[in-house]
Amino acid sequence: MIKKLRTSVEQFAIAYHLIRWTLLVIPVSLITGTLVALFLWLLEQATHLRWRNGWLLWLLPLAGLGIYWLYKKLGKNAEAGNNLIMDEIHQPGGGIPARMAPLVLITTVITHLFGGSAGREGTAVQIGGSMAHMVARWLKLTDKDLRILLMTGIAGGFGAVFGTPLAGTVFALEVLAIGVIRYDALLPCLMAAVFSNAVCSAWGITHTHYVINFPYGSGAPWLSFLHMNLHPELLPKVILAGIAFGLASFAFAHTMHLIKRYAQLWIKPAYLIPVAGGCIVIAFTYALGTRDYLGLGVDSQYPHGVSIVNAFHLGGADTWSWLWKLLFTAITLGMGFKGGEVTPLFFIGAALGNTLAVWLGAPVDLFAGLGFIAVFAGATNTPLACTLMGIELFGSTNALYFAVACFTAYYFSGHSGIYKSQRLEIPKIDHQ
Repeated sequence: MIKKLRTSVEQFAIAYHLIRWTLLVIPVSLITGTLVALFLWLLEQATHLRWRNGWLLWLLPLAGLGIYWLYKKLGKNAEAGNNLIMDEIHQPGGGIPARMAPLVLITTVITHLFGGSAGREGTAVQIGGSMAHMVARWLKLTDKDLRILLMTGIAGGFGAVFGTPLAGTVFALEVLAIGVIRYDALLPCLMAAVFSNAVCSAWGITHTHYVINFPYGSGAPWLSFLHMNLHPELLPKVILAGIAFGLASFAFAHTMHLIKRYAQLWIKPAYLIPVAGGCIVIAFTYALGTRDYLGLGVDSQYPHGVSIVNAFHLGGADTWSWLWKLLFTAITLGMGFKGGEVTPLFFIGAALGNTLAVWLGAPVDLFAGLGFIAVFAGATNTPLACTLMGIELFGSTNALYFAVACFTAYYFSGHSGIYKSQRLEIPKIDHQ
């Protein structure tokens, strides 16, 4: 009788927990989903405006100076971006200013308008995190609840900006520390990612549709009893590509951090850093004779230009397209401009996958998709989230290859990453 009573009490406690967190998550999701929708709309308008007015690129150095001034006058600790949110989850106390959301939204749009090579994930995560902290402050939540609500902000921002709520959920749980996942925030993060994505979609925002037509269903008959339509001759190529994707992740993270470190060391005064960065981007653009490496890179201004979408087709990327995007983005973000790293990582991965597919005699669309998620997995140390992202974006038929590529890239990227505040809890390998 006592045991049954305890079980009933536990179920009531669980129900109360779910209702309470649903009520806490709803305002965060409404605000985050709406701001992300506004951000994505503004980003699209800025991109097309830049395409129509190529001369805007020449103002990139001045735009960098303006971004520096805005953060100097108004930003306070918001300059730390995603790392500030992660630090606040690890150890609440420093606070996240609500001004982070409008600041990063405006400065990211400025970066894209004038030709900086950046993404959108960082902006969405900062919007979600700062709005979650604002709600937590209004409600006077405890430090424990604040940590969870901040994680829901990450999940909501990520899920809404890419239209991948499952990946957004696991990303928020997985990104804080290498080797561990925080399950105490599982359901709140899922609710936030789903609600925020629904709110963003309700504003009429649509996401790019990617297609992998690789005929997965014609695998080896002798594996049919395992319900695995695996191509044995393709698996070693996927593993080799996963190694290359991991090394590309490592190269991107280290290049960006090195550029930031040496720019701060060598360029004085500090306001000249983004000015110099803008000048370098302009010089690279004209040296290469193409504008394909500016902005997001999801689509190209020209039908046959290099872009993420075109990388899924034969001839949609040049041999070194991935390297050029890596350098453009590392310079842009390492020298003071704002935006995320993830969409450029998608570009780097898809372009590298396109090149590797040609070299290895593998399906171009499949390997572009593998690179798309695996370089991201290595750079953020989130292989589970990226595997789920592959399923959400490309369908589940190639899920096994997604996992192999993401897990391999995760290991070969080492313990580096794009987030300095990501902690190392469990090493990837035992060095003893």
